[in-house]
Amino acid sequence: MPEQLDVAVLFGGRSAEHAVSLVSAAAVMGAMDRDKYNVIPVGITREGRWLAGGDPLQALRSGDIPGDCCYAALITDPSNPGIILLDKKGQARASRFIPLKAVFPVLHGPYGEDGCIQGLLELAGLPYVGAGVLASAAAMDKVVMKTLFRQNGLPVGDFINFSARQWQNKKEDFCIKVEKELGYPCFIKPANMGSSIGVSKASDRDALCYAVAEALRYDRKVLVEAFIPGREVECSVLGNEDDAIASPPGEIIPSNDFYDYQAKYHDQRSRLLIPAPLPLLTQQRLQQYAVQAFHAVDCSGMGRIDFFYQEETDHIIVNEINTIPGFTNISMYPKLWEAGGILFSSLVDRLLGIAFQRAKQ
Repeated sequence: MPEQLDVAVLFGGRSAEHAVSLVSAAAVMGAMDRDKYNVIPVGITREGRWLAGGDPLQALRSGDIPGDCCYAALITDPSNPGIILLDKKGQARASRFIPLKAVFPVLHGPYGEDGCIQGLLELAGLPYVGAGVLASAAAMDKVVMKTLFRQNGLPVGDFINFSARQWQNKKEDFCIKVEKELGYPCFIKPANMGSSIGVSKASDRDALCYAVAEALRYDRKVLVEAFIPGREVECSVLGNEDDAIASPPGEIIPSNDFYDYQAKYHDQRSRLLIPAPLPLLTQQRLQQYAVQAFHAVDCSGMGRIDFFYQEETDHIIVNEINTIPGFTNISMYPKLWEAGGILFSSLVDRLLGIAFQRAKQ
């Protein structure tokens, strides 16, 4: 048999999406071919400390770090990249070096999906799954992302953005601007966050002010979007610049007023219709837009693109792209590819293959 490839799976992290990352990582590691890959779990605590050895996944779940689980650090030497184990004082342990051939980051949100980890892995010369530094940073910032979409001719809804300082100094002006240009209801989001964390729907000025304060708990920049009536549809994309393909689209029927964190991860009443019950030509347009959005931010590896579809006018609006989409057992990214004929284990294998291919270019 060929030699196993040492692949680290990174999970946890400092983001508010820490808990979602643990569930995604468990599914990814469970799907990896153990004859082909030597899977090395590497956890990152909410404070940003790396863990390796033993069972980092269970350590992060429980909040208790057992004796066989060590603090760790990535060695960014391209000639010999890997993980070195540390004692509790941060000192390197003798002869405790774990070499790596590749990394599968399953980190959602800031410090994992925004280019930070990707830059570290570039320094180490390690192939890794998913988008590079530029695409990760651009796609994580919803304002930059939507601006790039518009510049590439994609249909995008109306939005306003401002910083915490701008809001503090000109709150009244921004309230008037929102009411004049967007109206109510509107959606308020942290510019850099996922899994619908910090997202609120506002129907009046008091609710708007409260929602902005909530969004600012997670980021210094806020995005306010016009309410877009329509069906919520998503497409998964797989590949690199010259060979990206889109999955069949799927539709979300949220259990709540909108597809918030509770509806995504806890409330089993939300329904996923895969493939989406849409005319064939509409499905093809969604797939074309998905690949176009993927290229607009210079994405690679994987991405899930979210849309609104307005049936009465046959109008499609591109909402956002997620460069490290959820990989839980109910997540749309792998489920859409199952509908496209790629099972979860094969999808994970293909993503690693794409990472190795990109590293050779």
